[in-house]
Amino acid sequence: MLLTMSTFTITPDSPWLAPLAGYSDLPFRVLVKQYGCAVGCSEMVNVKGLAFKNSSTNRLLATCPDDDPMVLQLFGAEAQFFEPVMEKLVSLGYRNFDLNAGCPVRKVLKSGSGVKLMEDLDKLVNIASIMVTRAAQHPDGGRVGVKFRLGFNKGENVYIDLARRLEDIGVDWISMHPRYGKQMFAGKADWRKLALLKQAVSIPVIGSGDLFTAEAGVRCIEETGIDAIMFARGALYDPSIFARYIALRKGEEMPVRDGKFLAKIVREHIRLTKEYEGDGRSFRKIRSIIPRYAKGLKGIRALRGSLLECKNWEALEKAATIISDLRPADNLSDETDVDEICQ
Repeated sequence: MLLTMSTFTITPDSPWLAPLAGYSDLPFRVLVKQYGCAVGCSEMVNVKGLAFKNSSTNRLLATCPDDDPMVLQLFGAEAQFFEPVMEKLVSLGYRNFDLNAGCPVRKVLKSGSGVKLMEDLDKLVNIASIMVTRAAQHPDGGRVGVKFRLGFNKGENVYIDLARRLEDIGVDWISMHPRYGKQMFAGKADWRKLALLKQAVSIPVIGSGDLFTAEAGVRCIEETGIDAIMFARGALYDPSIFARYIALRKGEEMPVRDGKFLAKIVREHIRLTKEYEGDGRSFRKIRSIIPRYAKGLKGIRALRGSLLECKNWEALEKAATIISDLRPADNLSDETDVDEICQ
């Protein structure tokens, strides 16, 4: 059945969910939409895997009406696969696309994909051009963005040249994480570069990088003048970060982040995961994610132990209610760490 997918307006009051490998799946995208996320990006999807109809790759294409609008992010380095894959995706109804030119993870770089593309701007722009041409064949008009970094090696500031070339070929928006590829997630994101990028092009600029709190998101918009932000790791700890950001922008009171509030989020995430996926793989995944939501609350270790004993969905839902009784910790030593993720 053909998908019906909406377009969207890129504004400072419309925060995005970044494409997060292993995390921004359909259940999580639907969850954050309930808390004010305007646009959710999919996990990055391997174009070559789609071309060869890899079953695990096709799983990443899952969507539903509550996921709309969504952006499907593709990655790959071989241009010949993009044309037939884009043609197929558009025929299925997918409308909004993004090219991953920013992921710094080793296994992605080995294929010449992700931020490795920034070492060959001609190849990168050619792939983006193929995506733009094919997306335009959507009956309602497709849209394409590109997510990148400052450059591959430290000091190689090719981002403005790249952005201008992407604008020239008809890319609809660009997203930048202002670190270099080889930096991975070390050091600080250089928001000053986002401001320079915004001044250099006329298409919308979306920023990411070190947006761990709603307050950081507001500061980033105010300091850089960019068109929108996308939350990544901040959303993994608190899916309601979008609502907090919007409240701050409007000068309204933010939701209280206590155990009772977080328990509601956890129960909903479990429900959505069970509804849209519901297999053993998704069960183990959500079981490992839940303790992250309790960051800063006492008793995370005990919570984690209780969750590991759960063998079915009913037991998991019952164990998750423990979060309701958790209170703020005196210090942050009893926390889970953020896994390395791809942005």
